[in-house]
Amino acid sequence: MEWTTELADRITPVASAVPLEGRPLLLTVALAAVAVVVDPLWRLLRIAITLVHELGHAFVGILVGRRFTGFVVRGDMSGHAVTVGPARGAGRVATTWAGYPVPALAGAAMIALAETGWAAPLLTAVLVMLLVALARIRSVLTLVVMAVALVGVGALWWWGDDVVQAHLLVGAGIVLVVGAWRHLGAVLAAGGRDRTSDPAVLAQLTGVPRMLWILSFVVVMAGATLAAGRIIAAGLSL
Repeated sequence: MEWTTELADRITPVASAVPLEGRPLLLTVALAAVAVVVDPLWRLLRIAITLVHELGHAFVGILVGRRFTGFVVRGDMSGHAVTVGPARGAGRVATTWAGYPVPALAGAAMIALAETGWAAPLLTAVLVMLLVALARIRSVLTLVVMAVALVGVGALWWWGDDVVQAHLLVGAGIVLVVGAWRHLGAVLAAGGRDRTSDPAVLAQLTGVPRMLWILSFVVVMAGATLAAGRIIAAGLSL
């Protein structure tokens, strides 16, 4: 049937890598940079970083056997994801740790998969994850953010061609990587005053100092940033 063929086209990778190079890639990078540098645009987009942060807590929690019961995102870059399980232990630590690194890891993965022609399967996976999370929304703003995300990702998944999908995913990946650093910067700016921040909670759970947890975020995020940067630099140098 025709619709099954169309659906298959939207969930399978392309036969060869999508060209991400030269002026088109430079334009994508420039637009992404504008999005994270121009304050009014960043104020709109930063909630996407919060969304990925909270979903990072949620899905890592699911992977380690915890039960994901709800989440909220707020316009001030804060949010909250609730997973039910043991109050202490490796699963709780992994779930709490995941929030800050996940946006950078997701952004780097988006750039790598877009460059290798896997944009369509990636968009399919993102749609599935958003639909799974839809039933766990716990605020009106979160519902609005999720609706916008679903409409945007769904439209790109169904109507976008391979090149458009790849470039938009690269742009979104850059925003996530840079946004992850900006979110972590907000934690550093707060110092030790916020006892509910992820590093503070991790310190309470493990006895390991807060700054060592922050350092672990920095190491992982730096690796993701380096990986993404190498892909983009290779394209721009052609």
